[in-house]
Amino acid sequence: MVCQTGLRWVLLSAFLYTVSAQEARRRPRQCDAPRSESDMNSFLWTVRGRDPASPPSYLFGTIHVPYTRVWDWVPASSKRAFRRSTSVFFELDLTDPQTISRLTSCQLLPRGESLQSLLPEDLYRRLKRHLDYVKHMMPRWMTADQRGRGLYADYLFNAIAGNWERKRPVWVMLMVNSLTEWDVRSRGSPVLDLFLAQEAERLGKRTGAVERVEEQCHPLNGLNFSQVLFALNQTLLQHEGVRAGSLQGSYTTEDLISHYNCGDLGAIIFNHDTSQLPHFINSSLPDHDRSTAQQIDSYFRQELIYKRNQRMASRVSALMQRSPAQTFFFAFGAGHFLGNHSVLDLLRQEGYEVEHTLPGEPITEPSSEQEEEATVAPSLGTPEAVTPWPHSWDTSAPGEEEQEEEQEPEEEEFGRQKSRKHLLPHPDRPGPAGGQFGRH
Repeated sequence: MVCQTGLRWVLLSAFLYTVSAQEARRRPRQCDAPRSESDMNSFLWTVRGRDPASPPSYLFGTIHVPYTRVWDWVPASSKRAFRRSTSVFFELDLTDPQTISRLTSCQLLPRGESLQSLLPEDLYRRLKRHLDYVKHMMPRWMTADQRGRGLYADYLFNAIAGNWERKRPVWVMLMVNSLTEWDVRSRGSPVLDLFLAQEAERLGKRTGAVERVEEQCHPLNGLNFSQVLFALNQTLLQHEGVRAGSLQGSYTTEDLISHYNCGDLGAIIFNHDTSQLPHFINSSLPDHDRSTAQQIDSYFRQELIYKRNQRMASRVSALMQRSPAQTFFFAFGAGHFLGNHSVLDLLRQEGYEVEHTLPGEPITEPSSEQEEEATVAPSLGTPEAVTPWPHSWDTSAPGEEEQEEEQEPEEEEFGRQKSRKHLLPHPDRPGPAGGQFGRH
């Protein structure tokens, strides 16, 4: 069975839009190595609550690419904020086996069903033909460095596309978008989110997540069947056009990396990386198809960006209020902090002071008492030394808050620091038992 590490890994470095064959062969513009910290972008924000005596917490925007491609451009101030934090929270817990199991279950068709029996014959045949093409091309796409580190084409293809006939069509659509030359060439190093999770564990920090698997997974399964067929068909048309050399698109993963390292904080490209979905709307579509594409785009923008931003902001606030002496470091996709109705906007509306932390700005040192309490590793500490986080997050409407308070004792276990001696195998960490949730 293929291991998987979260919805955030569906498109590890997939194309946000399709690219032409000519674009795929050229090397996109690279940023020069920064000469000083002032040359760097900062995706760090400092959050302060109502109590001036409480330490600040931090919001850090990530992108879903190998950390080796961006880490040298992350300012020292952002790295200091991470090191000096007492608790690190992600969208999902990337190292919890239950996360992996639930994500796997969420993607699969009901027992007894398969894609071949579900899809129209022509669509299934085109899908299989494209996957056969990718499998044939993958050895050519891989780099000498990847082969030198023991990452082989057959292993990588199976890690991403294994058991594809049992997956729901929407997940197959995302899988196809992650089977590109640039994506394949980027495999072999942990993506930035996973790297931070590994570092948090290595440093003995408390870790947790602000979302449940179902909250990320179910919206994808919420498309109706005709919309799913449209999305899969459009995805295949795009990739078939790339193969034929007849399509030219806008953004690649390399463009995303370039914007992150030295580009514009407001670039729309980050919203597509955050939603993890391809962009179907274009002027060449017939009116009926354009309407369907707009419905899909609107649905996912609401479900995977706006609603999630609201949920994230609410849970960031809850954590900071429950443990005001802690310094939290929240690492979410950068798009959640940009644009309208962002997590930053919503926290400000709740009364928090949120400031963009520029490169070179000082980071508040934790007090000695706070640092001593928070850096005790789970295996060395006592239960009393660990601040309990909520076990699960309520998603009820505002009018149902009284029920939430009655259930509070039930929430005590969520995010409680736990000892994990080993991280789960992942294709971006080559190993004999490796696998992945084709990105995520």
